[in-house]
Amino acid sequence: MQIADRLSKIPPYLFMELRKKIAKARADGVDVISLAIGDPVEPTPRGIIRELCLRARDPENHRYPTDEEKGMLTFRQEIARWYRERYGVDLNPADEILGLIGSKEGVHHFVLATINPGDTVLMTDPGYPAYRASILMAGGEPYSVPILVKNNYLPDFADIPSDVARRAKGMFLNYPNNPTGACATRKFFDEVVAFARQYDIAVCYDNPYSEVVFDDQERLSFLSARGAKEVGVELNSLSKPYNMTGWRIGMALGNKDIIAAISKVKENTDSGVFNAIQYAAIHALKIENANIDKMIKVYKRRRRLVVSTLRKIGVRFKPPKGTFYLWVPTPKGMSSLEFTDRLFEKTHVVVAAGTAYGKYGEGYIRISLTVPDDRLKEAMQRIEREFS
Repeated sequence: MQIADRLSKIPPYLFMELRKKIAKARADGVDVISLAIGDPVEPTPRGIIRELCLRARDPENHRYPTDEEKGMLTFRQEIARWYRERYGVDLNPADEILGLIGSKEGVHHFVLATINPGDTVLMTDPGYPAYRASILMAGGEPYSVPILVKNNYLPDFADIPSDVARRAKGMFLNYPNNPTGACATRKFFDEVVAFARQYDIAVCYDNPYSEVVFDDQERLSFLSARGAKEVGVELNSLSKPYNMTGWRIGMALGNKDIIAAISKVKENTDSGVFNAIQYAAIHALKIENANIDKMIKVYKRRRRLVVSTLRKIGVRFKPPKGTFYLWVPTPKGMSSLEFTDRLFEKTHVVVAAGTAYGKYGEGYIRISLTVPDDRLKEAMQRIEREFS
């Protein structure tokens, strides 16, 4: 039986491999604490669950979803209101907003909608591994753009060779950034628009952590930049702000031609999001924004614990202002894999090696704050004992 050649180009998905490793250790009786995966443990707010239950009882919602691949108009209208109030962005629900089965689906469909085999697609290094996989599955050629601490983990477009930029047809950007936690600026958005216009590049701005920011960091949408809708789309999700990772509901917004292209991919791929989940999402966007501030307080508390513990063992760094991750330098003289292996073997704490996100992730690990307080405290105590 033949298996498609394209799959041989795709490395194992980081989080699937980590889950297998954790499951095996736990099956052997090891008390593993995973700080590797960004999946909030706090429950979805009760009001959202009540709305789902109410809508699920209505037989009208048991049929194919309304407007199928586009998402219910009322859902898209609510997204437009939310974006206008939170980011000052005006969007037309009819042709500038598309419901998604989570923003990760949007990543894949953006590539299928805009990239031909052989086209170059720019992505940051370090960067979310799913970008590379989607590019490869579509027959595109990923080109890694370094993001370094000296530039606040923002790409320097001047460093991209002009011949590469001319070949590029798409570009993935993600701020607040996974894995570094870095945040973008309005000035950077203007640079993105200018660069994309110059080389006729379609931008996919992946923004699922838009609400997870700390201190004085402004919550931003790429679409607030002048000309942004002319060059690209933004992806977002209810997963992080409302603890709805398993519900799989998000949105693509922006350039109407790209939105129409993604919609065409979707109409030949899936039948949209269950109506009851869309109604629950409308309720979330209207009513449950207090959950965002509640979770920010939780993540702040956990950040302080991790940062103070790491300082005790000699690991000092400036915490990022976005996401619920910490991008942590390894102890002097240790590679990313050496550090993660030692943590796993000696403390049974799992973290993600920086190299899983690209070669420029060497010398770092990523720690997720989406674990219960007591388990995070236990993990920090184990690490402190091991390295003291």
